[in-house]
Amino acid sequence: MSKLGIGILFLVGLLESHVSASNCTSSSVTVHWLGDQPSYHAGVTFGLPWPQGKYQPGKTRFTIAGNSEDRQQLQSWATGYWADGSLKWTGHAIAESNSTHDNYTVTATSGCTIRSASSGKSGTKNSSIIVTDRSDVVRVNTGEIAVSFPKEGNILVSAIKTKSGKTFDSRSNSSIQYSNFHSIIDEVSVNQSSSRTLVTVRGNHEVTDGPDHDPWLRFVIRFYLYANSAFVKVMHSIVFDGESDKDFITGLGIRFDVPLEGEEYYDRHGITGLRRDPGEEVRTAQYEGRKLANTSSWDSRVTNRLKWIPTWTDYSLTQLTADGCSLKKRTKPGQSWIIIPSGTRAEGLAYLGGATKGGLALGLRDFWKRSPSGFDISNAASNTGEVTLWLYSPAADPLDLRPFHDGLNEDGYEDQLDALEITYEDYEPNFNTPYGIARTSEIYLFAFDETPTSDRLASLSTYINNPPVLVPESKCIQETQALGGYWSLPESVSDAASTLEDRLDFIFEYYRTQIEQRRWYGFLDYGDFMHTYDTDRHTWRYDVGGYAWDNSELSPDLFFWLYFLRTGHEDAYRVAEALTRHTGEVDVYHIGDWKGLGTRHGVQHWGDSSKQARISQPQYRKYFFYLSGGDERIGELLEELLDTDKTYGTLDPSRKVRTDGWTPSPNSTVAFSLGTDWSSLAAGWLIEWERRGPRWEEARTKLTNTVSGIANLTNGFVTGSGLYDPVTWTLGPPPADPDNLGNVSVSHLSAVFGLPEVVSEAIAYFADDIPEGFREAWLDYCYYYHATAAEQKARYGVSFGSQSLYQAHSRLAAYAAHEIHNTTLALRAWKDFYASDGLAQDAAWNTTHVNGSAVLVSVDEAAWLATNDAAQYGLAVIENLAYISDSLDDYQS
Repeated sequence: MSKLGIGILFLVGLLESHVSASNCTSSSVTVHWLGDQPSYHAGVTFGLPWPQGKYQPGKTRFTIAGNSEDRQQLQSWATGYWADGSLKWTGHAIAESNSTHDNYTVTATSGCTIRSASSGKSGTKNSSIIVTDRSDVVRVNTGEIAVSFPKEGNILVSAIKTKSGKTFDSRSNSSIQYSNFHSIIDEVSVNQSSSRTLVTVRGNHEVTDGPDHDPWLRFVIRFYLYANSAFVKVMHSIVFDGESDKDFITGLGIRFDVPLEGEEYYDRHGITGLRRDPGEEVRTAQYEGRKLANTSSWDSRVTNRLKWIPTWTDYSLTQLTADGCSLKKRTKPGQSWIIIPSGTRAEGLAYLGGATKGGLALGLRDFWKRSPSGFDISNAASNTGEVTLWLYSPAADPLDLRPFHDGLNEDGYEDQLDALEITYEDYEPNFNTPYGIARTSEIYLFAFDETPTSDRLASLSTYINNPPVLVPESKCIQETQALGGYWSLPESVSDAASTLEDRLDFIFEYYRTQIEQRRWYGFLDYGDFMHTYDTDRHTWRYDVGGYAWDNSELSPDLFFWLYFLRTGHEDAYRVAEALTRHTGEVDVYHIGDWKGLGTRHGVQHWGDSSKQARISQPQYRKYFFYLSGGDERIGELLEELLDTDKTYGTLDPSRKVRTDGWTPSPNSTVAFSLGTDWSSLAAGWLIEWERRGPRWEEARTKLTNTVSGIANLTNGFVTGSGLYDPVTWTLGPPPADPDNLGNVSVSHLSAVFGLPEVVSEAIAYFADDIPEGFREAWLDYCYYYHATAAEQKARYGVSFGSQSLYQAHSRLAAYAAHEIHNTTLALRAWKDFYASDGLAQDAAWNTTHVNGSAVLVSVDEAAWLATNDAAQYGLAVIENLAYISDSLDDYQS
């Protein structure tokens, strides 16, 4: 590519809207900080819901004001649309401001003539970002820093320059096995705007020295820059595309060069603790990171001997576990490391700079939770120092992704199915591969013209671990129905409802506590839960087949997001966010033949041979996507899942139990479940249609065709499966019933991986355009799942036989009762909830404290509770209260 070319300059400033007509429509939404009001924010992105039909894209302007009527710059964009084309969700960004309010009011104005004028209200800065997009580099100037992103080579950021001219640059390093790798840029793109600019860099890692190796560990790194801010947020995503038995990651990091030329050594360190005292003023200035007074004012017994004071050039902090970090330093390579008194949990922020030259602070969110992590500072006594953030520390054992057992001589499907009966692990050779899993890390950069105070750096440590988030009130989201109508605000109008609310709180608090007590942390593990408890060992079954990591089994993702939507609790948001970041990345394949499928629960997140769409369910990512203002990484994951239907041409999810002889081939028809398979595909199609993504018309057609196909099945959802054509995007009767006479196949798992939530949203979204018969088919399934055997036989010719998860399915009956106004069915739903399987009304609903020799550390256990039960019980409570709370007292009486 030629290095020459005409640069394109974008100057984007905020235009504040003013109404010049009186017949307009406007309404306001209040957003507040998640948790306590921050003392500082460096720019924030957030999402807002809107009722159907009220605001049109291109004809609506948005403004924002603090609670003191302080107008601020607001950048706005659409992230979701209702079927009629009106705005459903919008994303917004505000720049760094001189003032922070406890809440903000966003006003949408539509239906009138709107003129624009430059903003200039009190409390705001002149907010604009200058973006220069040339053939060889993208430059972004926020007003506080100017950042350069080369479009070729191995330097991700060629320069970060402060207003005073302080410059830093970066590299991405990966040290793998016996070869060293660096990043190679394939593509750089920029999305410029007034308040926020996003620069996206894609590439691979290539060998710099050592044995030859193909490029690997493909990456996408997103840099977010806000107007008026010297801060950069970085989302760093990698995909593992190596061979697990040969490729071991020993270190993965990002390195920045920091200029220190002209900084006296005594302005860096070494003046405190000496035998001779330079003076209290000098010692205090050094401790506070300020330039020292002229040496002529010092005690001459110090100034005459400065040359004898060792200079410390290298520092290292290593967080190998969630509970311990170690620190050390040395004077130069080849000399001994000196141990610095160590700690437990480092906050994950390092600063390198000088008293007169300023410097760079670099931080990793959830630093100790994602151990092994670390920092290295090198050449601090030279003209150019280096600070390296290790996302995976080279001081740890290599990241070993090999299978945890050798197959145990399981020979063929018969052995594998038999082994499933004892360890609950669905093993198959070559299926326990990590090829295609991913991980995203959240990094923060802060550039300074002068060294900040220790208090300032401590506040930034808090900032990166709990970044400020703006959210609308739960009532606002609920009233718009923009995230479904299957949840309501907490209900405490009766003793029975209050008890249910208390139990939801218990479940959330128990799992929040278990994360800490059980140390569910680690580079790949953080964000997930365990599946089942071992009452004998007083631990979760971390080492037993399918009982270990949960991998979204039975939808805990849904429960925790709905719990947040109802309560607005900060802790709930943080837990659900971490869960979304993990399950959407580590538990799902992003490349290869199984792209779009997730892995069933197990000892290793990728170890089980059951690869299914039920785990990669896009519905689990939907809530965070919209609430965050359209997080680009989550959006990318949602786009990847649009091709999940193609994987059925490579992999048959039912291969071990199939009896009809069908084998997969590309573009061939496939019989898949109308529950766990179709619901996941349908969720992805519906979200793409909502987002009006690049393939939304294709997605709408696939969703409409398959919805029509289900409606045309004689027994609707009770049919159990359908024959899907990936070429025509149609769905017909299954191979077992080619003439559509009325197959009956009902599974207890069909509706516990997002099906009720996806179907109810689809019905509401289609509204009057819903294909005829689909709503009725779903209502039938909801009614008959736990109807009497006589009712089932009268309707379908046969009964469904023995089923389970009736408590979980009570929310289906509740939905049907609400839709058809059937109080008798509502009472049956409450009976299913209270008097069937699942968590019993008289369960312990408390924890037992265990300490002493029985455990490594003191823990609280609820031995009666498993994640399957917790998730489905929680969803049943939430949805039953949303649909049939008015029947609860009648049932109780």
